[in-house]
Amino acid sequence: MVPDRNAAIIDIGGGASNLVDALLAEGYSDLTVLDLSAAAIRVARERLGENAKAVQWMEADITRAELARNRYDLWHDRATFHFLREPAERHAYRERLMHALRPGGRVILATFAENGPEKCSGLPVMRYSPETLSAELGETFELIRHEKEAHRTPSGSVQQFNYCCFCRA
Repeated sequence: MVPDRNAAIIDIGGGASNLVDALLAEGYSDLTVLDLSAAAIRVARERLGENAKAVQWMEADITRAELARNRYDLWHDRATFHFLREPAERHAYRERLMHALRPGGRVILATFAENGPEKCSGLPVMRYSPETLSAELGETFELIRHEKEAHRTPSGSVQQFNYCCFCRA
């Protein structure tokens, strides 16, 4: 699934990631990057220079963020959701997702796989199979594709990830 170049895309926890760079280079024009870290957002903005003005930047905790209703066509989250260990945090995340993603919109969630690490950057994480992640999101979201990845970190260790794509009913 390749979204239309005018699709509204949000990158949750995107911070210093270069996904936004690639999307801008491909001609996407409605981009939002949400991250808890002002420092990470600053890194991306400085890297992009003048192009940073084409992106909406949100410094926020996704479990408390105020997002417009039915605003996004694509919700991307690589490695934020698995840090939400408390049921109330995951519930708040899902509420934001349900509020902000248009019906028929897609969600790409990448989390540590069931055989992935138990901690990341010294913090405990949750690990998911495609089935447990699907159960976490609920019946409103249909799992349409999933892939495993053996991610090599800068230090050379390998971390098992699951990438799951869902469609909102």
